[in-house]
Amino acid sequence: MAKRTASAKKQARASVKRALRNRAVKSEVKTLVVKARKSLSGGPVAESDRYALTLEAVKGLDRAAAKGVLHKNNASRRKSRLARQMAKLKIAPPVAAKGKQAVKKGAVAAAPAKAAPAAKPASSKKK
Repeated sequence: MAKRTASAKKQARASVKRALRNRAVKSEVKTLVVKARKSLSGGPVAESDRYALTLEAVKGLDRAAAKGVLHKNNASRRKSRLARQMAKLKIAPPVAAKGKQAVKKGAVAAAPAKAAPAAKPASSKKK
């Protein structure tokens, strides 16, 4: 049956647009995950590249889940599988010092203590 109402026609047009966009996102995520898996399964790839490819795949999965293209549990399961493969190879994230966040070895950065809020004086209610 053909769609008769204007709202049904508009909904059909919108669903076509959504399907195209979702297909593109899914395809990108699949590509990223496959590249990460191939780098983790073997081959002459530098450890930092393996980590970078895996991180890109995780970011892509997070984006797809945030957009609603993938279910959040599906994205979580895929990320978990990638993390397990990384753990098998014992790949650690590269250490990068950034400005004030950099901490010297052996020293712990002390967080500035917040001042406790002053006690409120007892209010005298007028009756």
